[in-house]
Amino acid sequence: MLNAENTMLMIVDVQGKLAQLMYQKEALFESLRRIIKGSKILEIPMIWMEQIPQNLGPTLPEIAEVMPQNVKPISKSTFSCCGNEQFVQALKAANRRQVLIAGIESHICIYQTSIDLLAQGYEVQVLTDCVSSRTPENRQLGIERIRDAGGKWTGVEMALFELLKAAEGPKFKEMVKIVK
Repeated sequence: MLNAENTMLMIVDVQGKLAQLMYQKEALFESLRRIIKGSKILEIPMIWMEQIPQNLGPTLPEIAEVMPQNVKPISKSTFSCCGNEQFVQALKAANRRQVLIAGIESHICIYQTSIDLLAQGYEVQVLTDCVSSRTPENRQLGIERIRDAGGKWTGVEMALFELLKAAEGPKFKEMVKIVK
């Protein structure tokens, strides 16, 4: 199970015109906003990645505006985030072994990053309601290949309540407002 003291969240490449081409984009964007808001309540560290932002554009404003103020996007050109030295340093600095991964595209950057993280001994959980591709087939292919390699599937509500542990206290009250 996920543990708040050992979990981190990755937001990958939710940028510009490419993000607007994603399968079921409205549901994707809403789920991303919910996992980011919930992770902030639980004080889960986040890493925010952007694929060649000078070409693809910045992260969508509706996603960027809910990111924590102290988290800035890391620019990359590799499909796997693990091929980027700034990412590797941020990952080590987070000192967490459970990774919740979200973003686009499932069959490219999400898949390649997940495979590399699994190979390094991380527990990877794909937030299936927070990943997409331009086609439903490629979305599904990416998340299935990650599971075949040893990754796990989860969703926003499942992950947040798993991290929360109990239906009590101020964090629970804040969380209910996000997931309902």
